[in-house]
Amino acid sequence: MNEISETATKSPVRVLLVDNDKDLARAMHESLERIGLDCTLATSGPAGFKLLSENIYDIVVTDLMMNDIDGMGILKQAKETQDEIEVVLVTGHATVPRAVDAMREGAFNFLEKPITPKRLQVVVSKAADSVRLRQQNQQLLTRLDERFGFENLIYASDSMKGVIDRLRRIAPTDAGVLITGETGTGKDVVAQAIHQNSPRKKKPFVAINTGAVAEHLVESELFGHVKGAFTDAISDRQGKFEYANGGTLFLDEVGDMPVPTQIKLLRVLEEREITRVGDNKPIPVNVRVLAATNKDLDQEIDEGRFRSDLYFRLKIVTVHLDPLSKRRDDILVLADYFRKQANKKNNKKVKSFSQDIRRWLLDYQWKGNVRQLKNVIESLVVMDIDGVLDMDDLSPDLLDDVSTESPIKTESSDGSDSQLVGKSLKEIEKWIIEQTLKLTGGNREETAKILGISERNLYRKLNEYELR
Repeated sequence: MNEISETATKSPVRVLLVDNDKDLARAMHESLERIGLDCTLATSGPAGFKLLSENIYDIVVTDLMMNDIDGMGILKQAKETQDEIEVVLVTGHATVPRAVDAMREGAFNFLEKPITPKRLQVVVSKAADSVRLRQQNQQLLTRLDERFGFENLIYASDSMKGVIDRLRRIAPTDAGVLITGETGTGKDVVAQAIHQNSPRKKKPFVAINTGAVAEHLVESELFGHVKGAFTDAISDRQGKFEYANGGTLFLDEVGDMPVPTQIKLLRVLEEREITRVGDNKPIPVNVRVLAATNKDLDQEIDEGRFRSDLYFRLKIVTVHLDPLSKRRDDILVLADYFRKQANKKNNKKVKSFSQDIRRWLLDYQWKGNVRQLKNVIESLVVMDIDGVLDMDDLSPDLLDDVSTESPIKTESSDGSDSQLVGKSLKEIEKWIIEQTLKLTGGNREETAKILGISERNLYRKLNEYELR
């Protein structure tokens, strides 16, 4: 039994056995059930054909030579009705060539008679492994859909709403995208979301930070190399473009790419083929390229550090992410999302934020953007002892770095101190209620207390101003 994969006994895989030799069929049935597979028996081709049309199976084990409907007919029916099913054919010595032909038609493997229980278990176990691996990949894709589906990206600001609307139009296309924004704004998350909502979602998503790779190795990382191409090239190596073939390649911090590599990248984008370092043989690639940078590429071009032709080739479509300081409506919803993540990661049960820490979160400058917010929230969760995040959970070095601007005061287009100057009292009241609701996380009772009004009066004003 050592040759049999351990995974064959972990979770039921549905197997259909089709053989008009009833004694052999029963023996195979008992052998496969012994290793935890869920087996159904059909003792003729027509019976197997009927079961396939009425039920879902993961694996079919079928005799090749049968009356009425033979193994090739079962194979065809299985692949037409359940395209991811695995089919194992049982054949005599004289029909081995037909079994080989059947594998070209999509059969997983074949077993030559006489069949030993051990050989049967080994071959079907390998088919079960193939089924489970495909199921695991599908589950991973489902989890990625849940995480990176546009409706599941976390935001509340109008700025990010505009970004999401733009992404919905970009993702289904094959256009190259240049994502700009400060470090930590979530450019990698946006790239993953574009891929996960594109026709390439079942193919690889490969990311590389070109600024984090030694300059003399960037081309090898992107395009691969052959043995002997340079001192440490002890064997052939596939590059990121080849690995991402059919899928998406994300070039993070593309503004740091060496100029010689930029020239080769431009040629790859235009000719859709790469050449490994040290080789002359071109290799076709079909890759969608997404790029991101925190640099001003127009300035980099002016100063000779970035090629203008590559810039225009990369920016077929652009997406810009504002810093977190310019989309403060996102802070509390992101903080709550990161709280839940940190709870799960650190086995904690933090339930909420205090009013003081909410106010601090809104006032803080967030120079490190969303990435910094995530790290700070995890730190708060780790330090918490009472289930409510408060100022006593905050690292002392963060206390002084708060915004010099009040959340009420924002610079207006005419240079005045506040956008509220010149507004009616109703507009100011609506704004104050809205901001206080954000501060309390939507808690109406706490909002009413802060504003010094009754909950009933607050509820009336919420309706009047059409606030959630």
